[in-house]
Amino acid sequence: MVKSKRTKAGDLAIAFVCVLLILVCLLPMLNVLARSLSSTEYIIRNEVLLWPKGWNVEAYRLVLSDSKYTWSLAWTAILTVICVAVSMTMTILCAYPLIYRDLKGRRFFNTMILFTMYFSAGTIPHYLLYKDLGLLNHPLVLIIPNSLSVFYMIIMRTFFYSIPDSLRESAEIDGAGPVRILFSIYLPLSKPVLATLSLFYAVGRWNGFSDALMYMNDRRYHPIQLLLYNILNAVTSIEIQTQEGFASAPGISDTIQAATVMFATVPILIVYPWLQKYFISGATLGALKD
Repeated sequence: MVKSKRTKAGDLAIAFVCVLLILVCLLPMLNVLARSLSSTEYIIRNEVLLWPKGWNVEAYRLVLSDSKYTWSLAWTAILTVICVAVSMTMTILCAYPLIYRDLKGRRFFNTMILFTMYFSAGTIPHYLLYKDLGLLNHPLVLIIPNSLSVFYMIIMRTFFYSIPDSLRESAEIDGAGPVRILFSIYLPLSKPVLATLSLFYAVGRWNGFSDALMYMNDRRYHPIQLLLYNILNAVTSIEIQTQEGFASAPGISDTIQAATVMFATVPILIVYPWLQKYFISGATLGALKD
């Protein structure tokens, strides 16, 4: 009976911590959403908390009225899909050969790959390298340099290790080669880790803008985060506010900032529910395997 009470108290404590964490993540988003839909006078008086006051969609209209925004949103979606496809291909091709213990130079390759994880040349050498390769102001500069994450490759390799060697050995006895084994055994059994890493790559690309800021001057290829960064800088400028005709409306910049944050956040959040089952199955699958 005592043990039962302790277990119940422990469950309540865990539930309380989970609810607290949910509130910590959810309340700021609700506040941003409320501010994006509220009138400026309520924002100036700091009366907006979790529910909009003086419903107003002017901020969304101002953001969407710029055609560059819609193109940047579409370009970022296209760029994210391409980067995820390229990154996952590179990650699989790097992780899969390293699980073969008879691979010549396997330890050397592992060491060199891990070396790049801890040491980097820096921004200036990268800039000079991309310049010599002709990647500056080219869309490939947003794809190739970050096409492989060593950390994610290690996760992929570790998951491949968890798949029993007996499956591969049986396929080899039947005459299957490494490529056939990869597509017939390893990839079908790796859906959880594939979905998880794909989401990680997608979030990283969707939220990234530093590479475009440093290496891309062509505004046609600015991702959405960089465009929103420029919009936030623009609306805080008195000169830009005067040109746009809303300089006399104090607080409009706060509303636009909230609206741009929602535009940048909501699309990637929509992907999470579709991949939630893979996160759960991935965790339980790793716990059940020997």
